[in-house]
Amino acid sequence: MLTALSIRDVVLIETLDLEFGSGLGVLTGETGAGKSILLDALGLALGMRADSGLVRSGQPQAVVSVTFEIPDDHPANALLRDNGLDAEPGEPLVIRRIVKADGGSRAMINDQSASAALLRDIGAMLVEIHGQHDDRGLLNPRGHRALLDSYGRIDTRVCEHAFAAWRGAEAALAVARDELDAAARDRDYLEHAVAELQKLAPEPGEEEELAGLRANMQKGARLDEDIAAAAELLQGSEGGLSLLRQAARRLDRIAGEHDKLGEALAAIDRAVIEASEAEDRLAEAADAMAYDPARLEEAETRLFELRALARKHRVEPDALPALAEELAGKLSAIESGQEHLAALERAVIESRSAFEASAAELSRLREAAAARLDLAVARELAPLKLDAARFKTVIEPLDQAQWSARGRDRVEFEVSTNPGAPFAPLTRIASGGELSRFILALKVALAERGGAATMIFDEIDRGVGGAVASAIGERLHRLSEQAQLLVVTHSPQVAARGNQHLLIEKSHEGTVTRTSVNQLDEAKRREEIARMLSGAQVTDEARAQAVRLLEAA
Repeated sequence: MLTALSIRDVVLIETLDLEFGSGLGVLTGETGAGKSILLDALGLALGMRADSGLVRSGQPQAVVSVTFEIPDDHPANALLRDNGLDAEPGEPLVIRRIVKADGGSRAMINDQSASAALLRDIGAMLVEIHGQHDDRGLLNPRGHRALLDSYGRIDTRVCEHAFAAWRGAEAALAVARDELDAAARDRDYLEHAVAELQKLAPEPGEEEELAGLRANMQKGARLDEDIAAAAELLQGSEGGLSLLRQAARRLDRIAGEHDKLGEALAAIDRAVIEASEAEDRLAEAADAMAYDPARLEEAETRLFELRALARKHRVEPDALPALAEELAGKLSAIESGQEHLAALERAVIESRSAFEASAAELSRLREAAAARLDLAVARELAPLKLDAARFKTVIEPLDQAQWSARGRDRVEFEVSTNPGAPFAPLTRIASGGELSRFILALKVALAERGGAATMIFDEIDRGVGGAVASAIGERLHRLSEQAQLLVVTHSPQVAARGNQHLLIEKSHEGTVTRTSVNQLDEAKRREEIARMLSGAQVTDEARAQAVRLLEAA
């Protein structure tokens, strides 16, 4: 709720600091005292267009601050966080608006810079201002469906889930169609590419294997003579290995004659082993690098084919097997895609049918809730001097393009203020007081389910008195049990109902005019209500009547 309002240098208000409580607060004062200035200042803090004409004459700037106490889970806190502003749990929400005399303006929320647009969005969540020129709250048809759902306690979650499933199925179908169309356009290319890849049949790591084979054979052609010569020196009856073995046989017969002969034999035995291993390695090297012109040509041809196809598809040769699998999969998808498409089309039909069923149920519940709301509002009209008026909740089907998670209904509140007159939107009511009373009737009927926690009514009692004013006061008091209300009033019957009474007065000092606002105690409140009853000259009878009104309230 609104807990404080601070104003500096706004039109006729020099300095003003007000605190507000819960329940019904009334603002009274003589005509021209400056009640509209107070509302303009509040509107400025809530995002109204900044006008340098609001700055008090001779001052550089006007400043308005408002403070709200809101629960941690209030949607205003979520909106602040969504816009990158801090919202401290348990702390009051402070909005400040500064307007320069030269036309500039600044907005702050909890001492953080904010845009006027954000102020308007936050303000709409916190305060409803009902008057002749109000364009928010109940006058905005875009909010009527949500108000009716709240009044009827209609749960829209089933419809929301059904709508999301339908839209999801449609999106999946659209993607599948696009993919199938693109694949069909590429069918000739895919068939040729897959056939080419399957004919070549590349294998993972094949390029590296072929390149190594080619390199080895090229080395073998160059080293073959040296390898053969080395092998010849080791092998044969006159080769090094044969001579070592002959020497070992001779030493074996005499090795026992002396230690050194034994050591010599052991060394020759080791040499034989090493030479035999060298002989084996030379043979292996000869096999590995065996130069075969036909085989080399075959390897080079295969290697060139792999690399050429890889360049064609702009991939590495090792990626060709995976590419072959991918393209084959796309080609297969074209053939199986129609079956998949048919399944998705069935899913769209089924999900749309589920949505339409849930939306039809919502429409049925809304029709029932609308009938109850129309009766509830009708009961409130006659006591508010709107006995000739009629109220109707209009529910019409939306075009399919406008269907949403909340169903397929357009809901708008319409009124007829005179017998025989056609029904029209609430905004067509010309009289500000009449409009405010209609809003009050609606608010009482709706029991303020889902609305802002603070409501302001501007001269809701304009042009009425007596029993009608009493009825207005009684309904305002009833509504204030659901939310905080501030009412600008000329009616003593309404003023007597207030939990808090603020008096707006204008004073003159030479050429300087000032507006002040004071909270009245019981005695001053009784005197103000007496003034409202009798006019400039307050009589004893008026004071007695004021006491009776206060006691009755």
